[in-house]
Amino acid sequence: MNILKKLWAYIRQASGDDAYERYYAHHQLNHSKSEPMNRAEYFKYWQKNKWTGVTRCC
Repeated sequence: MNILKKLWAYIRQASGDDAYERYYAHHQLNHSKSEPMNRAEYFKYWQKNKWTGVTRCC
């Protein structure tokens, strides 16, 4: 069972599915005085950063 949990965690991390949870944990540790973005705000922020600018070599 423990192996399945580790595999699932790896898949979520590799696919970016756990991005909000990682952002939230980082925010709590390093920026606890400010309010974190909610899931919808974070998703918009992530999408904007992902699709802004040149994302390929050619």
